[in-house]
Amino acid sequence: MEFAELIKTPRVDNVVLHRPFLPQVEGTLCLTGHHLILSSRQDSTEELWLLHSNIDSIEKRFVGSMGTIIIKCKDLRIIQLDIPGMEECLNIASSIEALSTLDSALLMYPFFYRPMFEVVEDGWKSFLPEQAFKHIESMTNEWRLSQVNKDFSVCPSYSPVVIVPKSIDDDTLRKVATFRHMGRFPVLSYYHKKNGMVMMRSGQPLTGTNGRRCKEDEKLINATLRVGKRGFIIDTRTLSLAQQAKARGGGFEQEAHYPQWRRIHKTIDRSSILQESLIKLVEACNDQSHNMDRWLSKLEASNWLTHVKEILTTACLAAQCIDREGASVLVHGTEGTDSTLQVTSLAQIILDPTCRTMRGFESLVEREWLQAGHPFHVRCAQSAYSNSKPKLEAPVFLLFLDSVWQILRQFPCSFQFNEHFLIMLFEHAYASQFGTFLGNNAFDRVKLKLPEKTVSLWSWVNRPQELHKFLNPLYESNSLVIWPSVAPQSLLLWEGVFLRWNRSSRYLDEAYEEMIHIIEYNKELQTKVNALRRQLAELETEDPLLETP
Repeated sequence: MEFAELIKTPRVDNVVLHRPFLPQVEGTLCLTGHHLILSSRQDSTEELWLLHSNIDSIEKRFVGSMGTIIIKCKDLRIIQLDIPGMEECLNIASSIEALSTLDSALLMYPFFYRPMFEVVEDGWKSFLPEQAFKHIESMTNEWRLSQVNKDFSVCPSYSPVVIVPKSIDDDTLRKVATFRHMGRFPVLSYYHKKNGMVMMRSGQPLTGTNGRRCKEDEKLINATLRVGKRGFIIDTRTLSLAQQAKARGGGFEQEAHYPQWRRIHKTIDRSSILQESLIKLVEACNDQSHNMDRWLSKLEASNWLTHVKEILTTACLAAQCIDREGASVLVHGTEGTDSTLQVTSLAQIILDPTCRTMRGFESLVEREWLQAGHPFHVRCAQSAYSNSKPKLEAPVFLLFLDSVWQILRQFPCSFQFNEHFLIMLFEHAYASQFGTFLGNNAFDRVKLKLPEKTVSLWSWVNRPQELHKFLNPLYESNSLVIWPSVAPQSLLLWEGVFLRWNRSSRYLDEAYEEMIHIIEYNKELQTKVNALRRQLAELETEDPLLETP
């Protein structure tokens, strides 16, 4: 298919652009296969380059011969275009709708994007499972790297290599895979260096109404326990939902078959509920009525902060089991691709200071989201403004990033990255020139040949020219476990995402710049103090009479 077939009117002059907190601009609107571009002849006016894939929905309005298109974006921005001529307006709107809803991943911009920068580090090779295993191997010899899934035949949503107990062979893994939802047998998620406890993740067991049993599954899970130790299975569904799953062939671990494991049910809502929650929250944030009761009522009705609280509470529980109870943990819900990953990744941020560094967090996103099979393509297909009824869309990854921001806000000196880094990841998960978040799992990415045909987001982020924008100037390495408060009073609305297009951040930006200036000035003074101390020490060495009292 040629993009030209979808573009009825490629160019319109005298279009007026309205954007939040920026003066209106009159210029020429151009449509390409992947971008909506508005450029002006006015000096110092920034061009608008908007990816079609960032467009969630559009609305059309007409007053006489003048047409208006309101574009609602997946990054929650709202843009207005005033277009002279009804026919031109209808043609532009029709083209935008067609270009922003392309089905084929091969037609997405990452396959056509050519970087204007030199790719020094290939991000596709930066965080391979083999590298993560080397780190595990340096601490323990009880685990091995299995290639049982090298052709994706055992589990289509796992990566080709996974970390499993050394005592479990590949034939056993194949049998366990037939007993777990979507073949997602238990694999290592995290090894706690302090006490050797581990966190694993999987899909639900397929016990069904007959109480089916799998001795290989029991053997695999028990292989992670130390002698005389118990473990915890954290199920991210309510007990009633887990019991209902039995009727559909799913279920949960029977205590009689897993006597060394205690099962705990923690409620994290399903994806469809999360999508409705996001829609309600964004609607509340865009309400211009300035009525306090209305705002608070809508914010509460969205339940967004309740979802944040549930996820953080469950992650803290998993971390507590590992660090304070000295017990290993298995986390799963139904599929093991949504709430499971939220819990395992947040627990690691709490427990492991490495995950609070820039590269450590990038590695975490790769391991626990991309390689672990979170279906980004379907979950991020629509955002909060879509007119179509939600199918598989859900802000699972955004909710995780929000939860990270809550911890970052409570421990502002313990993270090497800043809020801008989290916002950037949110934006690129929904629309990007990079191939990192394309596809639903590692199998999809292999079929699409993403490493050969697209550029990795990490190749761009980790360039020194970009990296400094995402570094936290307050960062001081903290090797301790950090325990965030999950009390309702401690959780705030993430203004940097949900209010950034509704309220100017100018004064916050100025304050941030001043803070950086103060920190840099403090470093300069500290350097001078250290130099003077060295000079004084040298003088004292030369003349003992100069010794300070």
